[in-house]
Amino acid sequence: MANIEHLQTVHAPASKVYETLTAAEGLSEIWTNELIVNNQIGFVNEFRFGSDDVTKMKIEELIPNKKVVWHCIDSDAEWIGTMISFDIEEKNGKSFLTLRHMNWKEVTPFYRSCNYNWAFFLYSLKCYCEDGEGIPYHKRKF
Repeated sequence: MANIEHLQTVHAPASKVYETLTAAEGLSEIWTNELIVNNQIGFVNEFRFGSDDVTKMKIEELIPNKKVVWHCIDSDAEWIGTMISFDIEEKNGKSFLTLRHMNWKEVTPFYRSCNYNWAFFLYSLKCYCEDGEGIPYHKRKF
């Protein structure tokens, strides 16, 4: 199985990064503004990217200011059954965020595209946490 992994340094406290990844306000600024989210284990977050493109992520783990884990239960076929984790470590006022998208069945063109898009997601998160404005789906030009 293949995994996607990225590390992003964010010049903000871990609490800001965690809140961004678990609250509608943050996720709507960094990923998509069409969403239904709740920061409760077992809840199924819904993210829409246009009228027919929905991704559903079941929240598997929440450790405040340290970790968020989602299990994809509905999306593109290659995502279903995969896990996405965000590990946050704070040092000297900076947060080091490791994103892992795990359990891909194989490396495909879609996997490669998602690898790029996850990097952009982290850049959007960094912009939002540091400057107050992310680059969600509806503002992207690609």
